[in-house]
Amino acid sequence: MNVPPSTPVVLALDFGGTKTALTVADQHGARLHDLTVETAAEHGARAGLERAMSAARSLLDGREPVAVGVSTIGIPGDDGVALAPNIPGWEELALGHELALEFPESELRLATDVKAAARYECDAGALKGCDPGLYVNLGTGLAVAIVAGGTVMTGRHGASGEIGYNLRRVADVGRGSGDRIPLEGVVSGKALSRAARANGSTELTEHIGEFIGEFIDELAFHLVNLAIAVDPQRIAVGGGMVRSWAALHAPLRTALDAAVPYPPQLVPAAHPYDAPLLGALALAVEAARTGT
Repeated sequence: MNVPPSTPVVLALDFGGTKTALTVADQHGARLHDLTVETAAEHGARAGLERAMSAARSLLDGREPVAVGVSTIGIPGDDGVALAPNIPGWEELALGHELALEFPESELRLATDVKAAARYECDAGALKGCDPGLYVNLGTGLAVAIVAGGTVMTGRHGASGEIGYNLRRVADVGRGSGDRIPLEGVVSGKALSRAARANGSTELTEHIGEFIGEFIDELAFHLVNLAIAVDPQRIAVGGGMVRSWAALHAPLRTALDAAVPYPPQLVPAAHPYDAPLLGALALAVEAARTGT
């Protein structure tokens, strides 16, 4: 879309474990230009950030954004991004500081990707009007977000919903994360891809039935317990694995109906693949509007 160079724009970025998605939009959130680049985690955090900044500058085409909204794996803080092991060095990268240097005239907002996605699904997607609601991200990693009273719960340290660290068995009690296999180690896109490669397949979404086995059973176990604890009206599932919704839905539905006193609705997210980017865009639009 061609727009006058004088048109104020905002920039949104979603840093994921396998790709970074970007969009430039006007101040009202109408998307003008989109781009996706590979994260290439094997080259480290700095290379991934530089690749994203190069893509951003290409999309901006000489403009300086009024605001920049960012969603990222992990929990962004002043000195780094906590709980982000999927990109080597990402935890040590002061992402907010780096982006502030790149865009010194822009209002900047950062959020955890799953929480940004949940906020968007609550405002305009599958969780709109649901209280409480539960957003489950099945992507490279595993996490959830709880929506109550129209607000995404963050927790004391911003780590609410990081169920990828869950214990998997009684024998795990008292063991540190380095002495056990956390839930994300077996229930995530990364874990399933690893299982597929071990069996000589590279087309995970095409042959998910060959590897799904214990994956769904363990996911269902934790999802049922979470639904019992939260009593959500609806569970919305997003992330790349929603492409295999036909394989996921029936066993998860059966597990919820069998064990949860008040079984919630179970649906794919309205925007299963780009809700984190849309959440980042909403942050940028809000920042451009308020300037605070």
